[in-house]
Amino acid sequence: MRPALLHHIHQLADDDLPAYVYDLPGLREHARTIRTALPERVELLYAAKANSDPRLLQALAGHVDGFEVASGGELRHIRGLFPDAPIAFGGPGKTPAELDQALDAGVKRLHIESEHELRVLSAVLGERTADVLLRVNVPVVLGSVALAMGGKPSPFGLDPAQLDPCLDIVASDQRIRLRGLHVHLASGLKAAAQLALAEEVLAWAGHWARQRGIDLAEVNIGGGMGVDYARPHKMFDWPAFGAGLRRALARHPHLTLRIEPGRSVTAYCGWYVTQVLDVKFSRGQAFAILRGGTHHLRTPAAKQHDQPFEVIPDDSWHRPWNRPEARDEPVTLVGQLCTPKDILARRVMVDRLRVGDRIAFAMAGAYAWNISHHEFLMHPHPTFHHVDDVEVPVPDTYACRTS
Repeated sequence: MRPALLHHIHQLADDDLPAYVYDLPGLREHARTIRTALPERVELLYAAKANSDPRLLQALAGHVDGFEVASGGELRHIRGLFPDAPIAFGGPGKTPAELDQALDAGVKRLHIESEHELRVLSAVLGERTADVLLRVNVPVVLGSVALAMGGKPSPFGLDPAQLDPCLDIVASDQRIRLRGLHVHLASGLKAAAQLALAEEVLAWAGHWARQRGIDLAEVNIGGGMGVDYARPHKMFDWPAFGAGLRRALARHPHLTLRIEPGRSVTAYCGWYVTQVLDVKFSRGQAFAILRGGTHHLRTPAAKQHDQPFEVIPDDSWHRPWNRPEARDEPVTLVGQLCTPKDILARRVMVDRLRVGDRIAFAMAGAYAWNISHHEFLMHPHPTFHHVDDVEVPVPDTYACRTS
């Protein structure tokens, strides 16, 4: 954690907690690293579903080629912030009203999920035109992945045999322009696996296009770049991935490749900061009760993992009784909800954890607040802070332990 972030967290009053603290300089530097690693013919769109915080989006705007949205609400949000930014609209179940909205908003690409959706688009077009990518569930063997959207029966995209009827619709409607294919199959992949999948997709797409006599201009392979919550410093290898894509694109000299990462872009810039309200023991096991919980930070419950955290000691104890604490033992960190599922980290070793200490959960910049069930039990919402200042020195008395 940067000293500037620690300084900001120290300045937060107890009533400001829980708080989301976003590291904007760190986010911009990470985005620059990604952009620098990618070949020139790879367009980088940020998947707004991962985190649509306006300040984060504005920090990313100068480092991405556009944004990917998956609903009319996301489209309004992005277009309101960036009137001229390129936007791709994906996701299943687009309503006629959303398709109409996308056309009026000048969406760059519509990702078509089915023959029916293509017919709905044709019905709402009027005198307008649309550039589309057909989303296809390519027949590949994915193996063990964190989340599979294809390679098996799926609600996402078209089976290869279903592409031909769509080609017939496009051929009969000059208002619709087929630009290429969208093939997002899996999430949670390391760089080598993501690259191997991209190469397989490109080979399949090239073969399919040659068979159909189609001049394939674009392939979108989606996102899914892995984020390892168990090893926060083991990040997706963007330089290796970019170098591999450069080699792969050499075999497809006229093709534009597009990627749409979300989690792997913003996860690392966010911290969920809270406070220990109680430390208690049940049948020999230690539990720390925290302000907030999974109704603010849904990620560990959704992904069934322990959210990485740092303990930020607070020595300002002025009560007449002994301060509850756990020492040199595993502690389960839970929230304030009336359910045993409200667990942020399970039996993680700590040196010392006391009532009043603060906990900073790392990797809370994606699929965190925006996927949480905010109103359950009607606890106060967290506060939000965007640190965008120069680094400041950490006080000599401060000590931070990573758990």
